[in-house]
Amino acid sequence: MRHRIAVVGAGPGGLTLARVLHHLGHPVVVLERDRGPDSRPPGGTLDLHEGLGQLALDKAGLAARFRELSRPEGQAMRILDPAGTVLRDWRPRPDERANPEIDRGQLRDLLLGPLDVRWGREVTRVVPGDGALVHFADGRQETFDLVVGADGAWSRVRPAVSPVTPRYTGVTAVETSLDDVDTRHPDLAELIGDGAVAVYGVNRGIVAQRNSSGHVKVYVQLRAPLDWHAGLDLTDVEAARSALLALFDGWAQPVRDLVGRGTAFVQRPIHVLPVSHTWTHVRGVTLLGDAAHLMPPLGAGANLAMLDGAELAESVAADPDDLDAVVRAWEERMWARAGRWAAITTAGLERLVGPDPATALALFDEVQSS
Repeated sequence: MRHRIAVVGAGPGGLTLARVLHHLGHPVVVLERDRGPDSRPPGGTLDLHEGLGQLALDKAGLAARFRELSRPEGQAMRILDPAGTVLRDWRPRPDERANPEIDRGQLRDLLLGPLDVRWGREVTRVVPGDGALVHFADGRQETFDLVVGADGAWSRVRPAVSPVTPRYTGVTAVETSLDDVDTRHPDLAELIGDGAVAVYGVNRGIVAQRNSSGHVKVYVQLRAPLDWHAGLDLTDVEAARSALLALFDGWAQPVRDLVGRGTAFVQRPIHVLPVSHTWTHVRGVTLLGDAAHLMPPLGAGANLAMLDGAELAESVAADPDDLDAVVRAWEERMWARAGRWAAITTAGLERLVGPDPATALALFDEVQSS
């Protein structure tokens, strides 16, 4: 039996679900509100874990291509204190493949391949019933046997199964970037190294991470009210730069330059769902990734979303006769794994952006020794 399956959202989790289904010979359609794959910036780099994101790509038959595209050297991590002293400088072995980096855009293109993605199809809500009825922003409607919400933190599918909405963690990030860093900012390129550099202070920090082609993403992290920037127009680059640099008075100038040489600033407040977010099973609708288990962005989210999608696809392919029972059993497994990671990342955020910078360094040591 070939069920009509729709995936809402063309992020890493949704595309992995669709690509594994396609790999296993099952038709699937992806519904994405963006007008095309390049309609907005794809975001920064991702580290794909051996037992999570890399495993998902293997299930899709894409492991070899991932190895060609990924950057193992991007696993390097350097920790400084606000005075610029190097506290830790970890560099991966030549054969280290635990968490190689790949740009989100490269991962998206790798997953897209031959998939049937309907671009510009904005979903406004999903109504369970005999299957699930999808409502689109243009007034059209369409029914599927299964609708999978892979549409992120502010999912339009989630209300069909859960009334829960994300809450603000008290930590916000402001993103900026540096282009052609090796040529235009060689001093900062040396500071960052092959991977990332992080500097932690009291209730704030700065993290810079290499992407491919000399592009660097820089994130200011601070514990502050959601409206901390009231009266400040972040689109006013000079005003934003001045306000952010004021938060780091007394820090070493090379560290401040990571922010000071940025050319645009975007606020990204960190929201989460409850650590153990579950719901009463609803026939015809389910969620994966951030739509199901939004957690702090500490390297687990995209990995979990991709493995969610790959395992759901395999389950559907293995037992297509009872779709509802398959989805119900998969949800139980997904909730258990997501709950463990949500607890880890929630505790991690408290340690990374908190009153004692020593806890951030200790967390790094624990991760590197595991």
